[in-house]
Amino acid sequence: MLESFESVGSLAASPWIYGLVALSVLLDVFLPVLPSGVLVIMASTAAALPATAAAAGRATQVPDILALTLCAATASVLGDLVAYRLAWHGGLDRALARSRRLTLAQERLGTALSRGGGALVVLARFAPAGRSVVSFCAGAAQRPARDFLPWSALAGLSWASFSVALGYFGAQWMGAGWVATGVSLAALVAVGAVATYLVRREPA
Repeated sequence: MLESFESVGSLAASPWIYGLVALSVLLDVFLPVLPSGVLVIMASTAAALPATAAAAGRATQVPDILALTLCAATASVLGDLVAYRLAWHGGLDRALARSRRLTLAQERLGTALSRGGGALVVLARFAPAGRSVVSFCAGAAQRPARDFLPWSALAGLSWASFSVALGYFGAQWMGAGWVATGVSLAALVAVGAVATYLVRREPA
């Protein structure tokens, strides 16, 4: 299994992995189809290679787990901020006018933030495209940055920490290979499905 991960390991051993992760996470607020979660998990799975390589008598250079987490979290917040500012200046007006779903999402987010319920921002970060809806709607509603950005930072750090932990500990338990990556990705998708269900539920 170690051999099947060599291509990922060679990329992970380069400082370019941080830039690639940052770019993917930053841009997926605009293009939710980008596999930023996949990339973070693969990089963190590759970071588990030293234990496997040491057992095989091989030295392996890998990304730092803390640096990878902070890189993904920072890129997430920056992407949220760009989307927020874009929508603040009218970048979402036409989309809101055409979509009742976005209008309802904007109203619900505004209510949640005004009541101190910014946990919705954190929860939406795990739902597919939830981050995009929340960031754009917060900007379009012109919610104060002090109401949105702290929750965005917590959301980004939570998502990054969870994704990195999935990849790293999954590889520690199952070996640094495609099986571990697949199981970690399945867990991330499952959490995303639960988050989507909770976000869509009517508030009590």
